[in-house]
Amino acid sequence: MIVTKLGAIDIGSNSVRCLIVNVVYKDGYTHYKKVSMIRLPVRLGQDVFKYGKIRKVTRDRFLEGMKAYEHLLSVHGVQDFRAVATSAMREAKNGRQIVNRVLRKTGIQIETISGKEEARLVFSSKLYDTINADVSNFIYIDVGGGSTEISIIEGKQVLRSKSFKVGGVRLMNELVEQAEWTKMQRWLEKHAAPLKDKAAIGAGGNINKLHKLSLKPVTEALSYEYVDGQRTFIEGLDVERRITEMGLNFDRADVITFGLEIYLKAMQWSGCGRIYVPKIGVSDGLIRDLYHKEFRAQIEQ
Repeated sequence: MIVTKLGAIDIGSNSVRCLIVNVVYKDGYTHYKKVSMIRLPVRLGQDVFKYGKIRKVTRDRFLEGMKAYEHLLSVHGVQDFRAVATSAMREAKNGRQIVNRVLRKTGIQIETISGKEEARLVFSSKLYDTINADVSNFIYIDVGGGSTEISIIEGKQVLRSKSFKVGGVRLMNELVEQAEWTKMQRWLEKHAAPLKDKAAIGAGGNINKLHKLSLKPVTEALSYEYVDGQRTFIEGLDVERRITEMGLNFDRADVITFGLEIYLKAMQWSGCGRIYVPKIGVSDGLIRDLYHKEFRAQIEQ
């Protein structure tokens, strides 16, 4: 048995996640065993989408979080890791400056990746094995704090992908332009709606939380009606009740209904009546990508 301990840091618009995994190779099989997952609600997007940059108070919180992650990776004895940033860091006027500061203070090199690369990382995980769906075509909808990445999948092949500046945090702050909604609707109606034998696949913290609350197994999809009904129910609760009665984190409680609205519109415009939620994200893809590129050849020979 050979164990390789790897780490991944996913710097999103709403939160920053650090995942540590043991990759276990035994008897010709590779298993991924989660050791730790820490999530910090830094909300870089709250600043970027309002002011175009990350303010000092948020920069300082983010740096302290990255210092903590550097210590965590060291204590766990991680052999290698990758850190990537998405929508908020891409759009921040001072994003490059912050990336350089983190490198100087912690030694962590942050890669700012495109929406297309986000999708590739998720698809590098065992996405289809997880959901075990009875259809061959999918509309992949990844709703983040600042953007939504949508991919059209036919027979496990990604035909096309598109990123839209529509995200939960951006929508909550009334910063989504109608033109962007229109662009998203027209794209889905053109490329997704005509597909037969299809279902949606949802990625992102809001749909993950909703599926968890449903108590359904990961192989069972949520219907459009269920998602819509739950969104309406949650909208009827104030943030305090969402936290105390539903067990939502504070930074999830205020944004979840806005995130669900995006999934619902995407499902409606693409003609999908149900959505699978494999609960696999960028950090999972980073781990698999890193293992396959840097370790697999020498271990599984």
